[in-house]
Amino acid sequence: MKQFPLLTVGALVESPQKNILIVQTTKWTGTWGVPGGKVEWGEKMEDAVIREFQEEVGLNLTNIRFALLQEAVLDNQFFQPAHFALVNFFANSNSEEIIPNEEIVKWAWVTPEKAFEYPLNTYTKILIESFINNK
Repeated sequence: MKQFPLLTVGALVESPQKNILIVQTTKWTGTWGVPGGKVEWGEKMEDAVIREFQEEVGLNLTNIRFALLQEAVLDNQFFQPAHFALVNFFANSNSEEIIPNEEIVKWAWVTPEKAFEYPLNTYTKILIESFINNK
């Protein structure tokens, strides 16, 4: 059976307090990242990131804008072999209240600089660095 890369979305979200949300999930082998997931057939990427944030952490997003594109190819940071095209966004939320689903193990609202004290996955480190550099 032929396999193809999966298109995924995620977002680095900033709160009114200027904190960003990072999460530890069941899928990234103990590392921390940002909420996100697969784009469904016929779904626009911005709609997918809105849906994923509602499903995973219960947040409404505003000011969604493209951040960067990354690729993860058979990376052992992920719990199983996978090939992802990671479409990353920056966004805002008016709340820091999290309603986690079963995928979210832990979460933290931290300053971008403080986030580096957590064991972030490689892709999230790059996303946060881009966020800091674009401020």
